[in-house]
Amino acid sequence: MNSKFHSGSRPVWLLICGIILISATMRAPLTSVGPLAGAIRDQLHLSNAMAGTMTTLPLIAFALFSPFAPGLARRFGMRPVLFSAILVLGAGILLRSASGSVSLFLGTAMLGVAIAVCNVLMPALVKQEFPGRIGSVTGVYSVSMNLFGAIGSGISIPIAVFWGWQGALGVWSALCLAALLLWLPLVRGRGAEAAVEARRGGTQSGLLRSPLAWEVTLFMGLQSLTFYVAIAWLPEILAERGIPADRAGLLLSVMQLSQLPFTFIVPVIAGRMSHQRWLAAAGSLLLLIAFLGLLYGGTQWILLWMIIFGIGGGGTFSLAMMFFNLRTESSQQAAELSGMAQSFGYLLAAVGPALFGYIHDVTHSWHIPLLLMVAVSVALFFCGLGAGSNRLVGAAARRTEIAAS
Repeated sequence: MNSKFHSGSRPVWLLICGIILISATMRAPLTSVGPLAGAIRDQLHLSNAMAGTMTTLPLIAFALFSPFAPGLARRFGMRPVLFSAILVLGAGILLRSASGSVSLFLGTAMLGVAIAVCNVLMPALVKQEFPGRIGSVTGVYSVSMNLFGAIGSGISIPIAVFWGWQGALGVWSALCLAALLLWLPLVRGRGAEAAVEARRGGTQSGLLRSPLAWEVTLFMGLQSLTFYVAIAWLPEILAERGIPADRAGLLLSVMQLSQLPFTFIVPVIAGRMSHQRWLAAAGSLLLLIAFLGLLYGGTQWILLWMIIFGIGGGGTFSLAMMFFNLRTESSQQAAELSGMAQSFGYLLAAVGPALFGYIHDVTHSWHIPLLLMVAVSVALFFCGLGAGSNRLVGAAARRTEIAAS
């Protein structure tokens, strides 16, 4: 199959640029909040719990609204739904940047819903438009997400010095505007696309009964859990080891930047393999080594553990994105598997940091929480062996339905 997208009316580079811009808008609005949380809390007189909601609210929106994205794509077409999601995302960013706690949380909820839709539909869009280059295009949008996520974390404070926290959060609406302008010529042919995808739909009930679909879902959920626990608590873990706050922040940035090459390389390799079990196993083992290093290794090795964590985390994230395409038969089914996996995955991601912190509060140590993450890495290893096998959830679902009839 060639890589030309279905409408045939626009050059491939235009669609790839559109994918990159949407990917950029999916992470920077989230990662830019953390460095500004203290300033927002103080100016709006929020409690620490309310300030923490700025981070958890989008994850809850991901969990709640991800299952609805495939149905919207089936009814209206994938491109128009993505265009509408970016429109809502831009409005949410601007609303969040207005001065006031109500607008802050309402805008945060809006952008969470919009990003949930984009999260689910991007893998399906790649399968639909680039069936012959799934690995490389998945790598491109994975790198774009992580790169702009790291940029969002790094430049929030410098922008806030000149424009305040409102400007530092609102500046990302410019990316949404650029994405909307680029996607205007790409939303044509909505009716034909929606009709084609509607005929391919109707698989979600079968997915819920598919063991392979649940293996992919658990792989997605567990790797999301490790990432968001690390983002939330690694600075505190490093501080307990005697590492200054400024160096801890630098190490967290190193961890995120070390992901970038592997978010591109792993999908390209995965797309050329008959199965991806060894890739999934390798990524899981790297995360296991990193957590064991944090538990038992000396502080002189912290940089190494952060790099290993970044490589393992970047590889397992992009591999999870690939599984939505490699384990399905159509773009609509890929959207439904993506919705199922990301709903459960981000529910784990939302609950995980709070549970991790609660265990620390009860035990007054990071030892048991880190042991828990070692166990999560082991579980990720075994789920990866299943999710990486050369099977299709559609075939598994049909066999299940036949057996039940």
